[in-house]
Amino acid sequence: MKRYGQVIRVKPEMVEKYIELHANPWPEVIAQIKACNIQNYSIFMLENHTLFAYFEYVGNDFEADMKRMAADPMTQKWWKETDPCQESLGLEPGEWWHNMREVFHCD
Repeated sequence: MKRYGQVIRVKPEMVEKYIELHANPWPEVIAQIKACNIQNYSIFMLENHTLFAYFEYVGNDFEADMKRMAADPMTQKWWKETDPCQESLGLEPGEWWHNMREVFHCD
């Protein structure tokens, strides 16, 4: 199992929509997340509209699972709803969610 921490920003004018979408996520999207070997997935928001996502990947090929998720038609529809709410932090060229480096863990 590998732990992931990611960050992105929510556009201030889209905060309520983003929260509303995630209060009632589509069952097909949740099923796809689980089918792609992601578990224990949470998203937190700071007061400055920065989102922090945490999840655990339990599969063997993260890249292949992420490609499978991106190819899923229902996930694509979900992203058409959520992506306009977000803006990259611009820390790496071409990235959306920025992957953070884990520097500490305690079970």
